Amino acid sequence: MKILGLDSSGLVAGIAIVEDDLLLAEYNVNYKKTHSQTLLPMLDEVRKMIELDMDSIDAIAIASGPGSFTGLRIGSATAKGLGMALDKPLVEVPTLEGLAYNLWGTESLVCPLIDARRNQVYTGIYEFVRENTQEQKIHINIVETQCATDISILIEKLNQLGAKQPGRSVIFLGDGVPVYKEVIAQQIKIPYSFAPAGMNRQCAGSIAALGAVYYAEGRVVSAAEHQPEYLRQSQAERELAEKGQK
Repeated sequence: MKILGLDSSGLVAGIAIVEDDLLLAEYNVNYKKTHSQTLLPMLDEVRKMIELDMDSIDAIAIASGPGSFTGLRIGSATAKGLGMALDKPLVEVPTLEGLAYNLWGTESLVCPLIDARRNQVYTGIYEFVRENTQEQKIHINIVETQCATDISILIEKLNQLGAKQPGRSVIFLGDGVPVYKEVIAQQIKIPYSFAPAGMNRQCAGSIAALGAVYYAEGRVVSAAEHQPEYLRQSQAERELAEKGQK
């Protein structure tokens, strides 16, 4: 099983190839460049480096949102175009689940934060659960599904979870961390930490790896069916709606 992972949902643009349990290649760039100018050249570079036959890909995993509206549209268009050209299915990996997957296996709660502005974050709460089997398989469990919410409301939910499970800690990661780090420090009541560099931003390898899990479970859509998950209206849509109400 070979999965191509794409992520342009935030400041990071990334391409990765996972074959079975092996990461064959990964190319992530976190810099001030337009994803429309970098995503396909990055894929072409990876293709050449590992002599990848694009027809050998089983599916394309795409960070499906939420995130940057522009970035999501670029990633979606790229994935749809490749899927149609190659006649391959798409695996929609929610951005926040992919981000949480960076910390696979931790016993702490995982809370990704993507800055949604207007004092809000795109977020969710996740944990990794060990199945009671001899192999001790680990899977991601959704404690709070992804949403757009006020940072203080999120922290209160975490405090409530901590009260029910004394000693349970939480790890924050994502581009919302530097924006709300002081607010977290002031309001959080449970043990917490921040993921280090290399784990604290969107990562195409995690999208591809989690995409492989979802592909094996049959969670695929056609390229024509795929649509990004924005979670809320864009600023332009909000302004247009406000004008219509006047």
